[in-house]
Amino acid sequence: MAPGPVTAAFYNFHPGMVARAVPGCWDVVAPETLCRVRAIAAADALNEVCRVEARSDLVAALPLLRRAVAACGGDGRVMAGANRSLWPVIAPALGTAGLGEAWQACTTLREHRGDGHTAALLANGVSGLDAHLLAAGTKAIPADVLRDNRGWSEEEWERAAERLGGHGLLRGDGRATDAGRTRHGAVEDLTDRLAEPAYAVLSDGACADLHGALSACAADVAASGVLPFPNPMGLPRAPAR
Repeated sequence: MAPGPVTAAFYNFHPGMVARAVPGCWDVVAPETLCRVRAIAAADALNEVCRVEARSDLVAALPLLRRAVAACGGDGRVMAGANRSLWPVIAPALGTAGLGEAWQACTTLREHRGDGHTAALLANGVSGLDAHLLAAGTKAIPADVLRDNRGWSEEEWERAAERLGGHGLLRGDGRATDAGRTRHGAVEDLTDRLAEPAYAVLSDGACADLHGALSACAADVAASGVLPFPNPMGLPRAPAR
């Protein structure tokens, strides 16, 4: 596969960064092998850092996760569709403990939201690089955390900051203006609305149960230190357990 489709799907990564990895990465490891190893590593990590109670709650929530994943719309959802179709490929290597499936389900739901986020950015006229600048300016994420991880140069970052400043979206110190916060908020609101169908099949009580099960493991992961805060994904630190 040429880098073009991957660049389109990975909207806010520098195209040059993608081109340096794709398709050469598949000469190093086959996609099917990488997907299995990734899932095994994720399941092992959850087993290591999450408390027994948290792991049990997560596995018990699998029926809810399966319903939510099944409700993920496929139209225009490149990453969600790819991840949803992965389960039959990786399942034989994971056994029946349930953590691997829970991780793959959560990944699919995350990518479903991510696909919607890309659509929301496009609908609001926000490029991939602009999205980083608005996130940094709104959430106080250090610029280098986003810029370097996604392959953008300091010069490209500064040019984009000047352009957004000219549009009244960023201040000179990189903080978002009121207009910038409004644009960022519009993107997030639309992203949330586009993600809702996956959870609309669950009752309010079921959503609360799922949130509780996921939050317990999220708190354990955050407490373990394996995930840095702040991070390129913009994930906030989970509440203390």
